[in-house]
Amino acid sequence: MLKLEEYVEQAYLFRVIGERLPESLPLQELLTQVREELLTTTKLPMAVDFLLSELRHLGVFGSAMVRLPHYFTSFQTYIVREAESDRGRFEIRVAFEILRHQAEFLTKKEASPQGVFLYQFETLCRNRLSYDYGLKAMSEDPIYDDHWREWILTLRHQIGLVDLADMVYVRSQHYLNRKMPAGDSPLPPVKPTLFGEKEGKIALANRQKDPLYLFAALQRHLGYPRVPRPKRIDQSPQRIPQLMRRVEQLETRIKLIEEEHRNGIDITQFYRGPLPSEPSDG
Repeated sequence: MLKLEEYVEQAYLFRVIGERLPESLPLQELLTQVREELLTTTKLPMAVDFLLSELRHLGVFGSAMVRLPHYFTSFQTYIVREAESDRGRFEIRVAFEILRHQAEFLTKKEASPQGVFLYQFETLCRNRLSYDYGLKAMSEDPIYDDHWREWILTLRHQIGLVDLADMVYVRSQHYLNRKMPAGDSPLPPVKPTLFGEKEGKIALANRQKDPLYLFAALQRHLGYPRVPRPKRIDQSPQRIPQLMRRVEQLETRIKLIEEEHRNGIDITQFYRGPLPSEPSDG
């Protein structure tokens, strides 16, 4: 895990890039501008320099993040590379918003492996990303210990076969409390519990339901971060020129109708060149 100030600067970097991308500025210029605004006491300016060099040579910087595993996590790298891929429809602005919200969550005291896991997994669900590659990248996040990594890799093989709510429930404290007979001392769990009492109750209530309902309930009751969704592009600036062209076409048609009712339409006004000469009788 990085220091707190590193996540603060990462959140600022991703937020500024996401806000300035709609201004149609080149990404190289954006990174150059933001690099001057970052704290030099952190390692992020050096990472941005490396990203800039890769961006100038290859046109992408996901490959540069792969070569900085000590600073950027595998999940961050996976999100950026999916956004840069030509085969998918994952927008780069959404990718930066996802990374920004995760970095902001890691700056809070209530940041926990449970919250990070549910946020990352919901990101895969909502954006229709690969569970195979996504869960593999999640398992390499430094916030997870060995027990978490083992469970995430197990989930990677069982996803689609076992309900997510069931898997969360059986690894929660609520599941152990329900199995324990009344008045008996708590039994040691066969496997370490990964989720608390509240997560287990919410997971039990959302069995055999859409996983998005589970994520929404956890966000409402436990304050876990929400995954940003793609924003609809405002089409009103483009509609005004279209309406103006339509009005001009209607005005032209009205003029033609008025001329036809008066003396008939003079079609010679539509000729571009000189009128052809009439053939002589001889």
